[in-house]
Amino acid sequence: MKPKKAKDFLRVLDFSVDEVKTVLTRANELKKELKTGKKSEAAKGKILGLLFEKHSTRTRISFESAMYNLGGNCTFLSSKDLQLNRGEPLKDTARVLSRYLDCLVVRTFGQNIVEELANWASIPVINGLTDQHHPCQALSDIMTVIEKKSQGFNLDDIKGLKIAWVGDGNNVAHSWIEVCARLDLNLYLACPKGYEPDKHIIEESLKDSKANIVVVNDPIKAVEDADVINTDVWASMGQEDEEDERKEIFKNYQVNTKLLSHAKKDAIVLHCLPAHRGQEITEEVLEGPQSVVWDQAENKMHLHRALLEFLVK
Repeated sequence: MKPKKAKDFLRVLDFSVDEVKTVLTRANELKKELKTGKKSEAAKGKILGLLFEKHSTRTRISFESAMYNLGGNCTFLSSKDLQLNRGEPLKDTARVLSRYLDCLVVRTFGQNIVEELANWASIPVINGLTDQHHPCQALSDIMTVIEKKSQGFNLDDIKGLKIAWVGDGNNVAHSWIEVCARLDLNLYLACPKGYEPDKHIIEESLKDSKANIVVVNDPIKAVEDADVINTDVWASMGQEDEEDERKEIFKNYQVNTKLLSHAKKDAIVLHCLPAHRGQEITEEVLEGPQSVVWDQAENKMHLHRALLEFLVK
């Protein structure tokens, strides 16, 4: 078993309410500082490892940029190039990497993989995406909401907002549920029957929370008078063989101008990208004035900087 170590971030619920707020607030501060040319040296002399089994654009580059902008270094580890590909146990890999690195980001399939690596590593392990959770994405998403819907990045200003999720009850949806639970927010999720988020995650998230988490099958009901509309691809990585079937099932869950008309006039639209234009979202909405997806993508780097600063002591 691993020795006692620093904190991991494998899902949003790993952080307390105060820890979530601390990271979000610091991310906003770091963003402002970077815009003025000021850089933190919090990770000077530190090395971040990125162990990825799934393809990535934003997660990989934003973590690399985040670490460099903290004065540290980064090394990319493709699982197919490691001894993991030849059957080396995860616990062995975790203990060896702990001797070389100061923090490890893992992007993989099962949540059990990041949990086992974290169990044996003596360094902080961050979930860069699994099939069950995408905690860093949800934190950078809510950072964007606070930025756009509050005065002076005030977390209390977003308490009364209605946030809508339209589409698959997937890993990002699960992490959004946990973020909203930690911050006592209102979240309405519209998913086709059979594609709703995991009930156990909702139940676990709502313990000791005042959040309002509602799951419906009607996307209009979810977005009616909404302040924020969020969506994601209909078929995630590893579900490519279901893509044609999902196109038919999810066809009424497209974020388009008609659906957007049911939300508030100043509602913002989120998408974690990559986007399939003409499927879960239309070109008109993605490139329209209510879309904040490019700010949302940028905020991944700032959030990752705050997260690394918090974990890599």
